[in-house]
Amino acid sequence: MIPSITPGRGGEPVRKPRSRRVPERLWSPESGERAPWDTWRGLDAAQQPSYADAKHLSDVTAQLRRQPPLVFAGEVDDLRTWMGAAARGEAFVLMGGDCAETFAEATADHVRLKIQTLLQMAVVLTYGASLPVIKVGRIAGQYAKPRSSDMETRDGVTLPSYRGDAVNSFEFTPEAREPDPQRLLSLYNHAASTLNLIRAFTKGGYADLRQVHRWNQGFMSNPAYARYESLAEDIHRAIKFMGAAGVDFETLRDVDLYSSHEALLLEYESAMTRIDSRTGEPYNTSAHFLWAGERRARRRALTSSCCRVFATRLGSSSARRPRRIRCSRSLIASTRMVRRGACRSLRAWAPAASARRFRRCWRLLGSTVVRSRG
Repeated sequence: MIPSITPGRGGEPVRKPRSRRVPERLWSPESGERAPWDTWRGLDAAQQPSYADAKHLSDVTAQLRRQPPLVFAGEVDDLRTWMGAAARGEAFVLMGGDCAETFAEATADHVRLKIQTLLQMAVVLTYGASLPVIKVGRIAGQYAKPRSSDMETRDGVTLPSYRGDAVNSFEFTPEAREPDPQRLLSLYNHAASTLNLIRAFTKGGYADLRQVHRWNQGFMSNPAYARYESLAEDIHRAIKFMGAAGVDFETLRDVDLYSSHEALLLEYESAMTRIDSRTGEPYNTSAHFLWAGERRARRRALTSSCCRVFATRLGSSSARRPRRIRCSRSLIASTRMVRRGACRSLRAWAPAASARRFRRCWRLLGSTVVRSRG
């Protein structure tokens, strides 16, 4: 029996279900076979690229179905357990990352700095709140972005809008703006390399709490450095005291950092969904946590059809008054991440949050400035 610790303060050792002790084998339906999560294809899908070559798209998604999963079912199960702890007030969720990632910035230095920032924030929150911090990065998959308009006009020239590196290129030329299915494979490869770096940094000793001072190297000119360094010194002294008392610090050597992105490109998300051989449940293996953004959330039926079968964490980011996302499996409780838009968001969401209509409701982003253009 493999013991596990219930997340949160005062957690008691519990036993993992037998299915969790069986090695995972995630498989995908054969190319051309109708998957149970593909009912979205019969609905009107918003924010989807218009690919000129359907055969090329089919070939790319077939190749994606043959690729190894980017995350594993057991990792998703662990995150779901932690989210339950957060809902009970026994943990704190820290979520951070880019609005939209680019392929050019999927480098070791960029990834290391993102992880470093999350670690710094997490250690401050852990020390101040005396709660475990669940670290979720908006990383390794956020390569697409929704747009308010399908087309963009410059100097009388109209071309398709830039929808992120996973769809087309930023350069304003007809060739660059043409949606390219091959970029879905680039999305997978960049996400895989980024997750590989994340695991190397978080499991290889870089995230060791005893290295808390080193995370600030290169930030000496930052005005916030002095306050952080003072906190780091307090933590360092506490660790030295516990070390002298004989405390085993192996558990401080690594951390869990979960990946997340918006489930925007449905062809990609469908191709990255696998069946867990232990339970027979479908898991989206492109990330640990997926969400449906505000523009996608307007198509509730489509969102439900695509995501309700995923055992992956599901969230919704919206500034509007919430409406129910129907999830057919009780293990997927709806998580709401509120965009704090100027004046409107909190008024719209406060009644629902206070009435506990949703088990988890978090404030996200800081869009609080209204310009003359809106």
